[in-house]
Amino acid sequence: MIKSHYSLQHFGIFAVAFHFVISLAHGVAHSRLHIDMNVWQTVYILLVITLLPLISGFLLWRASRGGFFLLLISMLGALIFGGYYHFIAAGADNVASLGSHSWALPFQLTAVLLGVTEAAGVLTGLFGMLKKQAMS
Repeated sequence: MIKSHYSLQHFGIFAVAFHFVISLAHGVAHSRLHIDMNVWQTVYILLVITLLPLISGFLLWRASRGGFFLLLISMLGALIFGGYYHFIAAGADNVASLGSHSWALPFQLTAVLLGVTEAAGVLTGLFGMLKKQAMS
């Protein structure tokens, strides 16, 4: 059981790192497509989608308390935000409304990859918390 806990920690760190790289590429696509965020969205993206997952990855790396919980809540917040704006809400940020721009496909691909890494982060955080409770 302890080995699987460490595997979850390593997978969580990998998910955070991959999510960060995909976020950077997605941000470039946002910029190239001139899709601007308002102030509250920018703050949310910087804190919840960028900073909190990185902190959770650091906590997982250090095997510190709260890493799995922070991974769960930050990735859930990112998944809900991105899922809504990229796939549900009408607007420039929706993957279906981009037209034929050279950056449309990278935007769409990174939006999907963000959703995948965020879902993986949610599940990893949840399973990590459950494993930790079982070990206690």
